Amino acid sequence: MEDALRAAEQQLREAGVPSPRVDAELLAAHLLGVSRGRLQALVLTGIPAPEGFEELVGERAARVPLQHLTGTAFFRRVELSVGPGVFVPRPETESVAQLAIDRALGMERPRIVDLGTGSGAIAAAIADEVPGAEVHAVELSELALAWAARNLEPFGVHLTQGDLATALPEQDGSFDVVVSNPPYIPVGAVPVDPEVAEHDPEEALYGGGMDGLDLPRAAATTAARLLGPGGYFVMEHAETQAADVADFLERMGSWTAVTTHQDLTDRDRATSAVRNGERSGRIPTTPTTPTTGTR
Repeated sequence: MEDALRAAEQQLREAGVPSPRVDAELLAAHLLGVSRGRLQALVLTGIPAPEGFEELVGERAARVPLQHLTGTAFFRRVELSVGPGVFVPRPETESVAQLAIDRALGMERPRIVDLGTGSGAIAAAIADEVPGAEVHAVELSELALAWAARNLEPFGVHLTQGDLATALPEQDGSFDVVVSNPPYIPVGAVPVDPEVAEHDPEEALYGGGMDGLDLPRAAATTAARLLGPGGYFVMEHAETQAADVADFLERMGSWTAVTTHQDLTDRDRATSAVRNGERSGRIPTTPTTPTTGTR
């Protein structure tokens, strides 16, 4: 087994996979149906490589996402089912979920909604970590919706198919927290990693407009509509977009306490704001009308 892992590690390293040894071990553990820690213990006993290991390593070397090969992704304390058609949740988004969780933990029976839930990662984490919360999630893509339904059903999350730009009009002003990780890559920008560029759905990546912020603006407008006064909004974005996001939130006239937050690598990863007493969620510009939004 150790020789097979070393060969796999070398193959994955040559293919540019960022964590070749870890990925090799996770693929072997997946085939054996054990944890990575258990695999490492079994390697010491001299077990043979599992059947199909070389083929799976070859697919990973072709930069098929690890999570597509194992069918699972881990997000905070939650294990999610993922695959083609849904955005694979990223570690940096865990810090965005943390902001929403921290805010909700200070409330009694909070109502929370995740706009553009994708796989359901944020909504599932909140439902898992905030006792008594009523959690909603909105997703437009039918493929992503199917993954979200599988992941959110055990947590009792209310899942709705819909556009984040027009979500839940019958519940205006009734939520305490709105969180969103909308698509935000600018038009014309191509993700560097093949796993993202070739396997994540385009509708989960591109935010619309030259700055990539059409969908984030729509999410902010919807959040202003759904939240009651004093409600909390937090949204993920690229570090280069932090100043622009803070600017359009401040110009909306719907928010106070606009704050930029860093992820674990000290990059400007999210911006939060508190809903003031006004009911208008309009912004002074008119972005292209979004028709999707999924993470």
